[in-house]
Amino acid sequence: MIDFNNIWQPLLQHGSARYKEEGTRRYWSSLSDEQQQTALTNITTKLQRGAFIHFDPIRAIKDNCNNWQKPREPTFLRGDEQKGLVQVKYKGLYKICTRDTMKQFGLEFYKNWN
Repeated sequence: MIDFNNIWQPLLQHGSARYKEEGTRRYWSSLSDEQQQTALTNITTKLQRGAFIHFDPIRAIKDNCNNWQKPREPTFLRGDEQKGLVQVKYKGLYKICTRDTMKQFGLEFYKNWN
């Protein structure tokens, strides 16, 4: 179980109303550990990128824990698809992806691709 403050503080700083804290806390505690981790990862990643997160904290959590049943895997590319790619080591193999994917999944950097 992830501590509620780990999700509440980013949501509060993003514009959620303080009076919604208790309801959000109850909803958060009803989620599985997997759902909490997925929501926390997705929300913090989106906030770092400046992507849209709903101002209603429960809606933000619901919107960002919807893929909790699917294991999160990085998206790998061929290498001729775009510029600014990196080669990383993933499960003993060398793969090509964007720098953002490398950072998001904590992949081991090998070299710049192009």
